[in-house]
Amino acid sequence: MEEQIEALLESYKEDSGTNFIDDTDLPVNETIKELIGALLELLFPGYMGRRVVTKQNVRYVIGDLLCSTYKQLHDQVLRAFRHECRIGACTRCICESKAQEACGRLFDDLVSIRKALRSDVLAAYEGDPAAKSYEEIVIAYPGITAISIHRIAHHLYTNEVPLIPRIMAEIAHARTGIDIHPGAEIGDSFFIDHGTGVVIGETTIIGNHVRLYQGVTLGSANFPVDDEGHIIRGKKRHPTIEDDVTIYAEATILGDVTIGSGSVIGGNVWVMEDVPPNTRVSSGKPEINFKPAAPHPRIY
Repeated sequence: MEEQIEALLESYKEDSGTNFIDDTDLPVNETIKELIGALLELLFPGYMGRRVVTKQNVRYVIGDLLCSTYKQLHDQVLRAFRHECRIGACTRCICESKAQEACGRLFDDLVSIRKALRSDVLAAYEGDPAAKSYEEIVIAYPGITAISIHRIAHHLYTNEVPLIPRIMAEIAHARTGIDIHPGAEIGDSFFIDHGTGVVIGETTIIGNHVRLYQGVTLGSANFPVDDEGHIIRGKKRHPTIEDDVTIYAEATILGDVTIGSGSVIGGNVWVMEDVPPNTRVSSGKPEINFKPAAPHPRIY
């Protein structure tokens, strides 16, 4: 085993970014999962069932949860900033103040995030006849889980917090099958029905009252590169979806194109150009053939 140990130790010296020796400030994935649960409980008090919330104890429960969550989040955000500072060889470290500012802004905006999420829950209830109650939607709908985590992650992303927004996005992805990059801008009353396989890229902009079904991809058609062939980052490369658009299952929309307000994109279509407002986009009607089926033997 000594030979294998030496080989591994030597390989650690040859690269960076795939080993984290001495990187004690990295955020902790399991802690981020716990933070997501705590933040969701602040946004939907009592929904996780971890704490019994009543009118009599709500001030105490929320106050205690708010303080403990802030402390835990601040620690993880500070770790993220310190790691970025280290790899960037920063000579003017202001990580502590940056962490305080980012966490403070998130907690200041929890009420506005709750307002947006309430509009998402209402959109789900109005858009799905199978929904029996708001409670069912909050507790059981993967689309609401994904967009709730996204609204938190996006807030941290816009405040330039490293690592943590993407960790949150991938936790939501693993939990729901819905992949939303934390950079995506999403308006109010957003509803993802079913949701499995939905992909929303980093520079996507989505307006209000937009509905997506399972398997929808809002992706990039290509990656702009510089003269040396390196990817140019930060360019707008994903779609803009205007207000009141519905996109049905397995539709693929690629590139920096605009889907005009009030449009309907049919299932399984491929779109790589602008769509005018109030337009219905569909593929040709497939030919369906019927013929008698061969007898199928029973298996006992």
